[in-house]
Amino acid sequence: MATMTAAEHREQAKARYDAFLAACPSRQLLDRISNKWVTLVLAALGNGSPQQLGADCAGEPRAMRYSELARLLAGVSQKMLTQTLRSLERDGLVTRTVTPTVPVTVSYELTGLGLSLYETMRGVKSWAETHMDDVFANREGYDNRAAA
Repeated sequence: MATMTAAEHREQAKARYDAFLAACPSRQLLDRISNKWVTLVLAALGNGSPQQLGADCAGEPRAMRYSELARLLAGVSQKMLTQTLRSLERDGLVTRTVTPTVPVTVSYELTGLGLSLYETMRGVKSWAETHMDDVFANREGYDNRAAA
């Protein structure tokens, strides 16, 4: 039996990834990245919000402190933001930088991998914002037909 290198093992496993299979690890990754807080954290680190950051700051990926993210993401709890950032760091999508100041400064920034996912998520976020009125109209039509 021929011995395979670690890289060959990874390539072989990669060829078998199929999110339609229950045991596929890519399904778990899809579950993680489809979370609303993941989407919003990626969007915030990718370009922020013009309303909250000012038009001059929006549009370019940048590092943000925890408190900036918490203010920007209305409704996120401290626990949920912490869990989300830790999972993104674990997956290699975000880097966490600790600066030894008083008090300690912690900032988060997208990695190259995170930036590649951000590009996709930005499109999803934009689609949702652009088509929300259409979705509301369709929901109303559906509810009216169902009630009749």
